[in-house]
Amino acid sequence: MDGSRTSPILLVEDDETDVLLLRNAFRKAGVANPLIEVCDGHAAIQYLSGAGAHKDRTRYPPPFLMLLDLRLPKLSGFEVLAWIRDQTALAELIVVVLTGSDYLPDATRARELGANSYLVKPGSFKELVETVKRIIDRWLAREIPSGEPASMQAAGLA
Repeated sequence: MDGSRTSPILLVEDDETDVLLLRNAFRKAGVANPLIEVCDGHAAIQYLSGAGAHKDRTRYPPPFLMLLDLRLPKLSGFEVLAWIRDQTALAELIVVVLTGSDYLPDATRARELGANSYLVKPGSFKELVETVKRIIDRWLAREIPSGEPASMQAAGLA
């Protein structure tokens, strides 16, 4: 998977208000990556597998990062995560669970299923923008070539 600033980010979220807030937070955070939105677990698997309406990979390129809610219609975030980690072609996909659940067993289960990160949705838009910035800084940073300035490496960005 390509973690460049042009690779898409897949948002799997069924709450329209959260989708709108996240879309605006990505814009406010200055994220250049396209944000692709699907509203349930089944649609996420269809997108990731290039099935159905998503089979044209030029038009629907594989994401390098996915933001995954846990409480989804059709298939839960846990089921989607388990499916992803069974797909060798998706081994490099970064999965950040972004959910309203601060229930510790949910976080434990998500990590056991292979989530790269587990974050609880913040309570304000300002905090959401900061959360988006941290996600992008952390997961895009791992793609910085080793020849980048030492200041970026020292700051934990490389």
